[in-house]
Amino acid sequence: MSLMSLPPCPVCSSDCRLHDVVDFNKSCQSANGRFLPLLGIPIYYALCETCGFCFSPDMCQWSTDDFSAHVYNDDYKLVDPDYEVDRPTANAAFVSSLFPGMTPDIRHLDYGGGNGQMASILRSQGGSCVSYDPFADGARDPMALGPFDLITAFEVFEHVTDVGALMSRLVSLRAEDGIILFSTLTSDGHIHAHQRLDWWYASPRNGHISLFSKTSLSVLATRYSFNFGTLAEGVHVFWKKAPPFAAHLFG
Repeated sequence: MSLMSLPPCPVCSSDCRLHDVVDFNKSCQSANGRFLPLLGIPIYYALCETCGFCFSPDMCQWSTDDFSAHVYNDDYKLVDPDYEVDRPTANAAFVSSLFPGMTPDIRHLDYGGGNGQMASILRSQGGSCVSYDPFADGARDPMALGPFDLITAFEVFEHVTDVGALMSRLVSLRAEDGIILFSTLTSDGHIHAHQRLDWWYASPRNGHISLFSKTSLSVLATRYSFNFGTLAEGVHVFWKKAPPFAAHLFG
């Protein structure tokens, strides 16, 4: 792959350069000392040195069927054992703690909600919550579900092949004063130009193909006329005008 074949940065449209290559089987479990055997399949990552966005150009061209076959298959639980129960349970508790007064008239969409566990938990607590996942619910039309006052997207942004398409969809699903609450770790201090890509989060076997810096998230927010803030490590929010149920987050 040459510099001339690289697309411009999907976030800021600047030129990118090849950054590094890792084996396809590099997974997030390597952070726990658990390594899958090497497959010998190279996955290249490109880096925008203007905004810091890092991505895999080749995997960003994959189809839904490609991801279903090679990433989100029966072995996915080996590289992400928390996705079925532990993470959605923890995320439900987090949302409840952020919005303890959220009533059924506040419409909530959990975008990229996997098996729908988080939305199910919040519904059992009286919330008006639905889940949509592009892989699990591909036959459904998400546009028929909205608009929503609160959209959550936990551990979604790093998986997307087209950042602009994701943002356009979230914007179209959002109510006029709705907020987008999402989680993704930022690469600041972990990815450096002209250094090896050894950050554990850069893991193609987990489908982590879009890695954001704080600057790239801020640029993305500006591109879609949002304010941008970080509430906790890896937890961020896009908003324009804060609705009453979320006013305490921005006060």
